[in-house]
Amino acid sequence: MTKTVLITGAGGGIGRACIHHFAEQGWRVIGVDRAEFGDDFPQNGHFIQADISQPDSVEKIFHEAKQVSPKLEALVNNAAVQVAKPLVETSVEEWDAVMASNLRSVFLFVKLAHPLMKTSGGAIVNVSSVHAVQTSANIAAYAASKGGLLALTRAMAIEFAPDNIRVNAILPGAVDTPMLRAGLNRGHVGSGDMQERLDNLAKKTVSGKVGTPEEIAKAIYFLADNEQSSFMTGQAMIVDGGATARLSTE
Repeated sequence: MTKTVLITGAGGGIGRACIHHFAEQGWRVIGVDRAEFGDDFPQNGHFIQADISQPDSVEKIFHEAKQVSPKLEALVNNAAVQVAKPLVETSVEEWDAVMASNLRSVFLFVKLAHPLMKTSGGAIVNVSSVHAVQTSANIAAYAASKGGLLALTRAMAIEFAPDNIRVNAILPGAVDTPMLRAGLNRGHVGSGDMQERLDNLAKKTVSGKVGTPEEIAKAIYFLADNEQSSFMTGQAMIVDGGATARLSTE
């Protein structure tokens, strides 16, 4: 029987990689993004263009998703936005927009996904960030939202365990996505062109490289697949090339 996964932020770097990886493993994929996906969406899947930060939109998303499949085996809460500026320069509107997209949307999605997963169990994967545990300047709203997502992950894991629904978080480090490239303009890895900034960032990791969306997609699939991670719930899995393993004072 074909399994179904719903993935938010489907058009971004990690989301797009997830869409293709799950489809390659034989899953039916339902992708959601506020921007168009393009012509390479899997033929056996379904794409919904919508803004996940708006409660009314989430209701419509699930109404449409239920027409595709009456149940879900997995939900990947991947959509996120980032405001890269000093905290004192961040407006209330920008703060609220980050929280609505990165944290409130997860609350809304799991409420509506729960009935579709309760009948046969499944897995929820929340895409947090290493910024939830170690962060840097000028990214406070994003870091706060991702830290809140870790607490929400633990709470959901406890509440949903009786329904055989596992909930875990993945914390990617530096991954070559449009969001990362935009964030490098903060200047925390030096100046120069984009490739120089990426190279400087890679040198800061133990592995000496920046991750790829495909590497993160495979880790997300591991957490979503009950055959591979059936005894994991309420956990935060860091996938960052060893960046958080090294002392900042070294």
